[in-house]
Amino acid sequence: MVMEPATDEDLRMPLRRRGRLHSAVSSVIESRILNGELKVGDRLESESAIAREFGVSTRAVREAIQELEVKGLVQRRHGERTEVVRDDVNNYLDALAVTVRQQFYSDPDYLLQLMSVRRMIESEVLEILTDGELPKMPKVEAALEAMRKAVKQKDFNGFVDADASFHLELVHATGNQILMHIYDNFSGLINDVIHVTSRVPIKSLSEAYKEHAEIYDQIYRRDKAGAKERIRAQIDTSADYLRQAIEQSNLKQSKNEDENG
Repeated sequence: MVMEPATDEDLRMPLRRRGRLHSAVSSVIESRILNGELKVGDRLESESAIAREFGVSTRAVREAIQELEVKGLVQRRHGERTEVVRDDVNNYLDALAVTVRQQFYSDPDYLLQLMSVRRMIESEVLEILTDGELPKMPKVEAALEAMRKAVKQKDFNGFVDADASFHLELVHATGNQILMHIYDNFSGLINDVIHVTSRVPIKSLSEAYKEHAEIYDQIYRRDKAGAKERIRAQIDTSADYLRQAIEQSNLKQSKNEDENG
C-alpha cells in the first residue's frame, strides 16, 4: 500500500503521537503543494506564522522547510519568504528516484530498503488485479512467453530481462497512474536487483519460470491470497539473495584492500 503524506488532521494528534515534529510539518506542507493548494510561485507564510499554525517551534519549521528544499519543492532566499518552485508530482517522483540511486551508490545496504517498498507496491498491484473485472494483460503474457523461450534457449540474460518486464507489466496492467509512475522510476534499480540476485541462487531458470507462471494463473483464478503470498515470497527470496550478493561484494572488496594494503 502506498503511504500518503500527513494531512492537517494528522497534526491535531497529541504531540506524543506525532513523532518528529518537523517531519510532520514538512509532510503537510508537501501535501498542500502536491495537491495544488500551494502553487509554483506562491510564498509560504513566515516561519513564526507557520510555527503558530502547527504549535511547534520556529526551529522545527526551519528543519521542515529544509526537508522540502532538499526534495526540490521549495527554495529559500535570504531576506525573503520561502517560495514554492515545483508542484509536479511526476518531476517530484523523478527526483526521488535519482536520490534513491545516489544513495545506493554511497550505501549498497540502502537497496535492501527498496525491496521492502517493492514488496508493498507489488502486493497492492495483485490486490487490484484480483479484484473486480478480470484484467487484460497481453504484455504480461508476452513477458511470460519471452521467459519460456529463454528457458528453452538457456538464455540467462534474456530470461532476467523478461523477468523484470513481467513485474513491470503487472504494475501497468492495474491502470493506476501513480503506482505506474512510482514503479517506472524505480524500475531501473529493480532491474539491477534482479540481475544481481539471479546470479546467486542454485534455482534453475525452469523453476523460476514456473513461479511466475503460477502468479499469472493465480490472478486469473482470482486467488488473491495465493498470488500475494507467492509474490511476497519471491521478493523476500530476492532480498535474501541481495544480502548475500552484497556480503560477497564486501568480502571481496575487503580482501582486495588487505592485499593492496
